Amino acid sequence: MNGKINLRTVPGLPNNFAKFEKEKKHILIMKKIIFSALPIAAIAAITLLPVNDPLPIGASLPNPELKMKDISGKMISFKDAKKKNGLLVMFSCNTCPYVIKNQDRTNEVSKYALGNDIGVVLLNSNEAYRSNEDSYTAMKDYASDQNFNWYYLVDTDSEMANAFGANRTPECFLFDNSGKLVYHGAIDDNPSNANAVNRKHLKYAIDEMKAGKDVSVKESRSVGCSIKRNK
Repeated sequence: MNGKINLRTVPGLPNNFAKFEKEKKHILIMKKIIFSALPIAAIAAITLLPVNDPLPIGASLPNPELKMKDISGKMISFKDAKKKNGLLVMFSCNTCPYVIKNQDRTNEVSKYALGNDIGVVLLNSNEAYRSNEDSYTAMKDYASDQNFNWYYLVDTDSEMANAFGANRTPECFLFDNSGKLVYHGAIDDNPSNANAVNRKHLKYAIDEMKAGKDVSVKESRSVGCSIKRNK
């Protein structure tokens, strides 16, 4: 006796042994499928994350001299767009339901910023959609429909989105006249319902910044669609 039991010789098991062996093989196959799929799932999850951490409050405006194509056909940098009291950079697009839902608020706060001598730049970083819904032509059409009176730039290869650590549309970054970040986040505290807004974060940040005060709410959570980077 070697201590091992041959299952084929155990009374009552011969009829069930083939079934047992079949189920064991099925379990092994399923394990291989699950474990082979894990790296793919991990890679897919990584693509949903921002390439870098978001800019911290107090950080300098990234790549201020990099030229990007505006819907006017001109090549514009942040340095070109910045005005006396600073610069508002907003990551946006043509298609995200949250962008569309917030478009009136985007227009309102962009006009407010310009009226306070703050430059405004909207960036379209949806590089994965560049051949269709977020093409340059589609950007021009969307801006025309919305009567944009500010820059709407193509962020080629999502370069600026990566530099900012931006991951949502809409997502706002407000810089003061020295190019330092003073506010990052949403336009207000209720992106889903304009009628239920209690605090207009971005507008208040503009007011406090212009008055030379410390911005009281420096960060808020951006709610929207993920930026569609190329994988």
